Amino acid sequence: MNLLEVVTPVAASGLFTYAWLLIVIPAVSAAVLLLIGRRGDSWGHLLGTVAPILSFVLGLLLFVQLLGRAESERSVALDLYQWIPTGGWDVKVGLQIDQLSILFTLLITGVGSLIHVYSIGYMADDPKRRRFFGYLNLFIAAMLLLVLADNYLVLFVGWEGVGLASYLLIGFWQHKPTAATAAKKAFVVNRVGDLGMSIAIMLMLATFGSSAFTAVNAGAVSLDDRTATALGLLLLLGACGKSAQVPLQSWLLDAMEGPTPVSALIHAATMVTAGVYLVVRSHAIFAESQAASNAVMIVGTVTLLFGAWIGCAKDDIKKVLAGSTMSQIGYMMLAAGIGPAGYAFAIFHLITHGFFKANMFLGAGSVMHAMNDDVNMRHYGGLAKYLPITFATFATGYLAIIGFPFFSGYYSKDHIIEAAFERNTAIGVLALLGAGVTAFYMTRLVLMTFAGRKRWEKGVHPHEAPAVMTVPLIILAVGSVFGGLVLNNWINGWLDPAVGVAHDEAHAPSLLHFSMVGVATLIVVALGVAVAVLVFGPRKEIPVTQPATRSPLTIAGRNDLFGDAFNEVFLMRPGQRLTHNLLRVDDSGIDGTVNGTAAVIGGISARLRRAQNGFVRTYALTMVAGAAVVGAILVLGRLG
Repeated sequence: MNLLEVVTPVAASGLFTYAWLLIVIPAVSAAVLLLIGRRGDSWGHLLGTVAPILSFVLGLLLFVQLLGRAESERSVALDLYQWIPTGGWDVKVGLQIDQLSILFTLLITGVGSLIHVYSIGYMADDPKRRRFFGYLNLFIAAMLLLVLADNYLVLFVGWEGVGLASYLLIGFWQHKPTAATAAKKAFVVNRVGDLGMSIAIMLMLATFGSSAFTAVNAGAVSLDDRTATALGLLLLLGACGKSAQVPLQSWLLDAMEGPTPVSALIHAATMVTAGVYLVVRSHAIFAESQAASNAVMIVGTVTLLFGAWIGCAKDDIKKVLAGSTMSQIGYMMLAAGIGPAGYAFAIFHLITHGFFKANMFLGAGSVMHAMNDDVNMRHYGGLAKYLPITFATFATGYLAIIGFPFFSGYYSKDHIIEAAFERNTAIGVLALLGAGVTAFYMTRLVLMTFAGRKRWEKGVHPHEAPAVMTVPLIILAVGSVFGGLVLNNWINGWLDPAVGVAHDEAHAPSLLHFSMVGVATLIVVALGVAVAVLVFGPRKEIPVTQPATRSPLTIAGRNDLFGDAFNEVFLMRPGQRLTHNLLRVDDSGIDGTVNGTAAVIGGISARLRRAQNGFVRTYALTMVAGAAVVGAILVLGRLG
């Protein structure tokens, strides 16, 4: 595998010296909104919306600046201050603006800004709207720090900040026990992944003496296989937590308890993609360990099938989309595991997914807005007539995710399937199967929601959302249609230097191979759509209650493939037993030694204290006895 030499970032100059404002603007806005109190209730949502828009404008200007630079100067380093100067380590807080981080910056701030605008309408009646926007701004700031950091330790600060903001947003309606439990669950499961991240960073500091990307990339070539594999697997564990990949996927579906804009921002376009970013950014480590790369590819393949399976069994519109998110992130991880031939395609699909999945999540929020917050698709039907804008925009996201020709997913996901076939035929077949299942459950969702007869209860009056909610849907729909076409012939060359791939190593399948896989994918997708139409078509009678089933596949899907049971058996219970045994060792061993020593000294002291009774005759007797003993010793000494 021929990797380019490690790119040395150039020092920041001009506009790049202000790149820190990308993070500071939403961070300051979050601080104001969370500290000012109710005085900001009337205008807090406006400040919260302006902040990511300003960061987006600055990010766009920086992107234009990078476009105008020579390829060797498109990685820019901005040192901010010295953080940990100790021993042989000198950790600085710095930013790295390059081809990879700037794309994430534009995605986070661009899609994030649209979601903020949408939230103005969606959260209009919530008494805590100001706080909600403060949490959103906090998340944007943390996510930007994560992707702009120039070393793993600073990245980890953003990584944890994202986890905190996610916890606050998932549990925003904490008066609902399900929301509070979901937030706690997301926080705890992510701590498992974060343990892997923290150990990986410790290992980097011990091995390279630094956690800076440049130092790690330069030193990775000298790693032995065991160390490279250990680092890769630890980073993968962290990625599984943030990106809801098997076996740490169980938190994502419960996280739908948060407000729908949270699902669109955190669980579609940004936070769950952090694991993909981590793997791609760590390309130099995975290049030295085939075992770690294979593990990434296997985890991605398993997750894309698990997510699709769950999506087929759910009636909750947001949970179907959550299962879909798991599945699509699985495609990205699969591509990242393939290596240099898949890095650009992983990021390509990540960006297009950010458009069409945010579009569909916000569309689901518009449906819920029209249906009195009912999330059960069995209570929908025929909504295309009542929600024409929502339906039209949602349809673009649907066509994009199933890979309909010339929509964004058609380019990005098909590239991954092609690359998978070139790497391993079995993996390619499974990725192709996932595309067919995706077409089935997404067609099912659209038919149950927008087609057929109406099935809602009396008193529900579906109506289109206000313009502040529909305009972001329209903009995201445009991205769902044209995003893939715009990026398709450009993104490989743009990302190659940032992910260490020589131009002649870029994945370029032959025309025959592309034609064979492309046609096969379209056929499989068409079969998935056809099966869904046969089962859930407009003329089919869909019961308003979920029918009972004895099918093991359906039962497993409805129970999230028993992810919670798996975590309980293999993680929670062993953890409890380990903690109990450690507590026993602490109580009987460590504390027993300390307490026993204290008891012995206390007993001796108690006995000695008896001689200190305050009577002169006792002290006189003691002195006489002492004199007698001394005299006896002297006499015996002379006789001897």
